[in-house]
Amino acid sequence: MTPESPFFLAKVECPVCKTVNEFETIKVGAYTESDRDTDFCPTGRVWRNPRYQAYNPLLYFTATCTSCFYSREFTREFKDWKNDSYFKTYRQKIIKDLHLNLLSEPESIVRFIGDKLDAKRYPNETAILKLILAIIDESLLDNRSDLDLGRFYLRIAWLFREMEQAEPPDHQTVKGYLIEIDSLVDKFRGSIENARLNLTGLEQALGRQFDDESVAPELKSILFPFKDKYDVEFQSLREMIQVLEGKIDSLETINEEHKKTALGSSGEIIASGFFDHRTFYEFLSKLCQKWDGVPQSERAALEYAVNYYKKAFRDGRAISEGNQQLQASYLIAELSRRVEQYEQAKEYFNTTIRDGQELIYRNKGDRSKTALARKILELAIEQARTSMAEAKV
Repeated sequence: MTPESPFFLAKVECPVCKTVNEFETIKVGAYTESDRDTDFCPTGRVWRNPRYQAYNPLLYFTATCTSCFYSREFTREFKDWKNDSYFKTYRQKIIKDLHLNLLSEPESIVRFIGDKLDAKRYPNETAILKLILAIIDESLLDNRSDLDLGRFYLRIAWLFREMEQAEPPDHQTVKGYLIEIDSLVDKFRGSIENARLNLTGLEQALGRQFDDESVAPELKSILFPFKDKYDVEFQSLREMIQVLEGKIDSLETINEEHKKTALGSSGEIIASGFFDHRTFYEFLSKLCQKWDGVPQSERAALEYAVNYYKKAFRDGRAISEGNQQLQASYLIAELSRRVEQYEQAKEYFNTTIRDGQELIYRNKGDRSKTALARKILELAIEQARTSMAEAKV
């Protein structure tokens, strides 16, 4: 570490594999933020050392073991887990068993992601992948934290936003749809290929019955007319699959033309590659085939986030009354607006406004208790108007 580095190293033993990792931790005051977006995404970040201006602090939000890739939010509690008797007694073994079982699976998604972490070459991509690993580990638990899952997905959305912030908003919107279309076309082609494989397997299974010498010739003779009927249907299905394969080729051709029109002559969704993949989004598409909780765009991450925030809000155990509850209901409303779920946005904006007014009234003599509530209430009123206007378009 050089003297001007904004980081210091913190040693933490992995609770899963016992590897002692040295994690970079950001020093207090290493950067400043001048503002927040309406979903609380920090904006106007300035590092004191300009060499690190391209770094997003979210790269250090998650700690990932370099050996087993166990990932967890890098909090004070995680740093001091060895002194947490509850964690060591009731959670460590469960987490260890679940994580190592997933890691040992053939073509494990944990190893597939872990092998692609490279903070120097791909800082934002690595930040997203570390958060996905943390989401996977949290999702393994029966008593998972829906609030944490919502927080993790929201931060992934912020990272996608930063990666695309240099592009015009309409370009970002179109790109989000094109990423989804690309993924679904690939999925459709895979379904057709699976149908051909399944048909071949069915034909082979039927053929084995008539090739089996242990089946009496008399019985084969009785059953043989069914084979002819099967063969007629098999031939028809093969022809249908061939037609579908031609149609998916046509879809892909149209999709390429669509991308070129929307994004320019190259038709590339993202110009830069990611390891041996054309784009980072192509890599995320492959991840989706292994696990369906992988977001491929800001919008998808926001959709996951709002669903988990709703679960946590309705459950209520992880969200305390007062400002935290108010903040959660506002976030549900604002994230719903951003993904065009306007009826849900209206419901939660109204909840935020009602509860915010009540909280301020109950504590009207103590401005320190109502300062945050007033800010959230102002935001909710303003964004509720924005949401209503957008819903009418």
